[in-house]
Amino acid sequence: MLENRRRVLQTVAAGASGFVTFSSLAEATDKYMAAAGDGGYGRAAQPLPQGDAVAFHDPKDVAATPEFRFPLDSTKPRVATGGWAKEVSSRQFPLAKGIAGVHALLNPGGSRELHWHATAAEWAIVLEGRCQTVVIDPSGASEINNFEPGDLWYFAKGHGHSIQTIGDKPCNIILAFDDGGFSPDAAAFSLTDWINLTPKEMLAQEFGLPKDLFDAFPKGETFMQAGDILQPEDALEALWPKESTHKFRLLHDPKAARDFDAGTFRLATSAEFPTSKTMSGGIMTIRPRALHRLHWHPSANEWMYFARGRGQVALFGSGGRGRVAEFGPGDVAYVPMGFGHAIRSIGDEELEIVQTWDNGRFEEIQLDHWVQSSPRYLLANNFAGVPQTTLAQMKHG
Repeated sequence: MLENRRRVLQTVAAGASGFVTFSSLAEATDKYMAAAGDGGYGRAAQPLPQGDAVAFHDPKDVAATPEFRFPLDSTKPRVATGGWAKEVSSRQFPLAKGIAGVHALLNPGGSRELHWHATAAEWAIVLEGRCQTVVIDPSGASEINNFEPGDLWYFAKGHGHSIQTIGDKPCNIILAFDDGGFSPDAAAFSLTDWINLTPKEMLAQEFGLPKDLFDAFPKGETFMQAGDILQPEDALEALWPKESTHKFRLLHDPKAARDFDAGTFRLATSAEFPTSKTMSGGIMTIRPRALHRLHWHPSANEWMYFARGRGQVALFGSGGRGRVAEFGPGDVAYVPMGFGHAIRSIGDEELEIVQTWDNGRFEEIQLDHWVQSSPRYLLANNFAGVPQTTLAQMKHG
């Protein structure tokens, strides 16, 4: 690219004569044009004349800024007798290599049958309604928990679990998985699917029953099964200690509160929710036209589901790459690890976002903190030509 630029400049500088001298080329560019080996070697390194004031970025690279918005709720749901689910993985959303997600609705009386995920842990938050989960770990111990809006769960990969609606209202759930290539539809190991594919002689020996009794079992995977409504008084819990429980009450635990000047933030990391070893997550709300400031996450990818309101996200991907997109209810945003970004509420109502990260430890660096902690002379150097009064205002927020 540099060589092509030289040829163009030489042609322009040559003019009608077709002849160019070094001095006329220097005058045409007014910039030093480095050659291989300039600057010296080893301890004999030497300064060079000044180059470009700003870096050159190949337009092809800039144009390749990845699409980071996916309209999850505009996709076709997988519908069963007990509810439906919409999913997004890196198969539909190539940028999202670290986290996959699902929006699921279980009908009253519906259940997501016992299943497990061999390659991904599951994090979830209940948006509306109530449900009960049953989970079993490799020791054979099981826990039964009841969930209400704002409650979280986390199931380690390989741990069997099920979900069942409580009461006469549907249960609305957002789920995330710490493997972007994971497909809950295709890669979940489901109970009915397994029973259907296992020889009846083996099932008879396993459960001590005549093999013809298994003729009545489903002839395939039921996925979400309709059934009798589980009444609240019958939904009994069997809880584990706080340090090992699969449930976290996000909206009720004061340790989760991390409010900021533009809104509210409720977050559960492995510090507050010890079982959630590979994922953090919570809910952020941003007031109308307020801004969640420019920042980046140095140790995790971020997956966002927009539950309410309208927002605008500005993404910075390095090397001259940047993209701005608008999001509404049902949209998903994905921000790769280390990418700078900011979120602004652009509607008349509060913006509500479910956020998850594929690391149990949450880390965030804010641009304004960096500016405020940097020496004034460093800022003056980085932002050459910017008035000192402007830099001083930036430092004081």
